[in-house]
Formats: sequence, structure tokens, C-alpha cells
Amino acid sequence: MPGDPPELPAKDLLTLIPEYAGLARQTTLLNPEPGDPGVRESSLGGRPLWPAGEPWPYCAQEDHWTYGSDPRNTTEIVPGAVPMVPILQLFARDVPELEFPEGKDLLQLVWCALIHERDPRLVMPRLYWRNEADVVAGGLLPEIPGVSEGEYDEDNMPEPSTLSPTIAEDFPRWLDLPKDMWETWEPRFRSRTGGLTVPPDSNVIATKTGGWPAWTQPADWPNCASGHRMEHLLTITGDIQLGDCGGVYFFHCHRCPGLPWDWRFDCH
Repeated sequence: MPGDPPELPAKDLLTLIPEYAGLARQTTLLNPEPGDPGVRESSLGGRPLWPAGEPWPYCAQEDHWTYGSDPRNTTEIVPGAVPMVPILQLFARDVPELEFPEGKDLLQLVWCALIHERDPRLVMPRLYWRNEADVVAGGLLPEIPGVSEGEYDEDNMPEPSTLSPTIAEDFPRWLDLPKDMWETWEPRFRSRTGGLTVPPDSNVIATKTGGWPAWTQPADWPNCASGHRMEHLLTITGDIQLGDCGGVYFFHCHRCPGLPWDWRFDCH
């Protein structure tokens, strides 16, 4: 394939491929900025509002390891269970476009910042839906286990950041196009650009909720236990290195009680 395709302004792309406009979805860009977020603020990598009655989660995988703080190291096995690290905290008031399960207004995400030899999905995340008032009424966990420098894989740990959510329009990458659309899109784009066969897209590559995943490998949408194809919930990418610059995509099912979720790791 002869290099990267030229970029077209969105209006030109939609003129060339008008049916693409029908695939637009609203996304909320979280726009992390390094800072010192409080426990009752939405944050990336900040201290979460964690209930006192719930122990902090640990990863007990037997094969997790890290390169350590010295990039010249090969692998350093980390024995035993290790505390997970806080990744994302979102309050419904900051992302009103995001659907929460009934009675919940707080989403929290943690994962293991080590590398897992037997699981190519990398980070082993856990996602929690909570009610802020219930957590506050029951008291907060007094201490969250810290992480020593070099103890985990630093690429998988975000710098504590505040969030400034903004709304944007998001489109699927060409990997997510319906087959019939791709078959008509590709010849039109080729005639416009003189031979390039992969068109550009207006997919937003960012840490975001809603919208479309920014697949770099073939699209891999999960189904829930009832067989429904899940919808994109959120993407974590860009603000964390994540191996070779892929993303972690989270999905949930709008048709099942409690919005069951799943995830995929995607890399170059």
C-alpha cells in the first residue's frame, strides 16, 4: 500500500461518501490534563472515591512481570498478588451523555499495570458502577496501596489528570464500515486520489466515551451473554503508552439489566 492516504476535510469526505454521514455518533472527549484531582472529581489516574467496606482490588496472576524502571532490563518477575492502579473515574454530572445503570452515577476503572505473559489483552481491567451518595454515606477507604517507582510497567500507568469533557462528532474507521459501503467507497475514493485504496476517516483517536473505537487491527466487537452486540462505552488511549501505542476499548450492552460490559485491547 503506497503510504498514508491524504487527509480530506470532513465536509469533502462526506460529499464524496454521503452515506458516511449516517454513521456519525456523538462522543465525549475527556481531554486529560496533568493535575491534582480530588476524590469527588472525574479524573484519569487520580485517587478514586472508594468505599470503606470494599477492599482495594489486587491482581493475582502468577505470570505477571515488568521491565522495571531500567529500560535495559529484560523481564523482572513480580511474585504474588499486586494492587491494581486507578485508571479512570467518571461522575455522571460531568458526562451527562453517557448512559449509567439505573441508580448509579459513578463509573470507576482500575487495572493491573504489569504485563501478563499468558494473556495478550494486557491489563486485566475491572470496571465498577456505583452511587456516589451511597459511597460517601458509608465512608471511604482510608488508604489505597501505593506503587513504588519501577515496581510496575510505567507505560500502563496514567499521570494523575483532571478532565475537561467536550462533545464531538465521531465516525467509524474504515475497519468498521459495512461491507456494502466499503465496496462502493473504495472505488470512489480511488478515483479522487489517484490510486490510494484506503480512505481517511473522521474517527477521533482519544480517551473518550461513546463514539467509535479507533481500531488498528480488525474490528472485534464483543457480544454479551445474551448474544447482543455491545456498544462502545469508552476508550483509553494516547494518554498512556500501552505497549506499542494501541488502545483499550470498553463496551456495554444497553439491552441487558445492569449494562454488562466487556473489553478489548488493540495494538499496531
